[in-house]
Amino acid sequence: MQDDDPADYLSRHWQTGSNEIPRRVDELITLCAAGSDNASLYRDMLLDVIRMAQADRNRWDAKIMLHTIREMEQAFSRLEIFKRRRKVTVFGSARTRADHPLYAVAREMGAALAANDYMAITGAGGGVMSATHEGAGLDHSLGFNITLPFEQQSNTVVHGTSHDLAFGFFFLRKLFFVKEADALILCPGGFGTLDETLEVLTLVQTGKSPMVPIILLDQPGGQYWQAFMHFIRSQLADNAYIHPDDINLLTPCKSPAEAMQVVLDFYSNYHSSRRVGEQFVLRLHRPLHPQALTQLTARFGSICASGGFVQQGMCEQERDEPELSALTRLCFDFNDRERGGLRALIDFVNQPENLRNHGTA
Repeated sequence: MQDDDPADYLSRHWQTGSNEIPRRVDELITLCAAGSDNASLYRDMLLDVIRMAQADRNRWDAKIMLHTIREMEQAFSRLEIFKRRRKVTVFGSARTRADHPLYAVAREMGAALAANDYMAITGAGGGVMSATHEGAGLDHSLGFNITLPFEQQSNTVVHGTSHDLAFGFFFLRKLFFVKEADALILCPGGFGTLDETLEVLTLVQTGKSPMVPIILLDQPGGQYWQAFMHFIRSQLADNAYIHPDDINLLTPCKSPAEAMQVVLDFYSNYHSSRRVGEQFVLRLHRPLHPQALTQLTARFGSICASGGFVQQGMCEQERDEPELSALTRLCFDFNDRERGGLRALIDFVNQPENLRNHGTA
């Protein structure tokens, strides 16, 4: 997303006929955010709020705006202390009983995440959520609870701690489930779990969320996700409602150990991605060797809108992330459609045999 030019923003959005309010806003930004790289963004936020005040929206609209901004700022502030930690969001039914096999699977999943220094994010409730936090322990748990008109208490692992965040809006809670996640693990559940499954798939498929592993985890011998995948293939892929490669976005797993290995493999060489101008940039811990580079266009050229793949160092536009300066960049003109192909490309750059100096100390 490109930033608005300030003059263009005012010409399209400002209603006063006077420069007094924008001037006062500039003075306020200078007082509270002088020198910040985000100063222009804070300025536009204030202008939007003032524009709403000028229009004098109804009270319900104003309250939605107020509580949305307040809730997001509080969540940003609380999560700042966990900023540098890898996290995995685990979805699943709150109705799963403690004696159900799936409860043991979720608890084992939480323990595996903690053992590999990943935090487990859940909705903070019972069932699969409680089991995951039991396995992970408090230090490796985050609960995103939802405030409801009737009593809604977080599970005993996170309740009353700094690891327990309460949200008033479902849409903001869902935003943070995805925003904070380096991977998503989906266990069987009801309408809510299916809603979350299809929503995260849509966000990743459309590029509104970064590429992360989306793992389908069931109890031993379970048929829940097997039936789901059959529906995806027979009704969506076979009828061309999705691109055939979109199935690559989903990874069924038979055990927590297998699910954990998928996450570890995903980040074994791949670190993150970013858009830099017209180029899509994959950041890698280690460069690809020349033979692997020559294979890229033949194997993954279809995901490029033009040109091919270039391996290089940090781009000038990435200077705002100096801690990532040592990473190798794989740059290309991504067509923004074939997300399943992008997922396959990430698998390719993670394969040890494709890395330079593979097998040497």
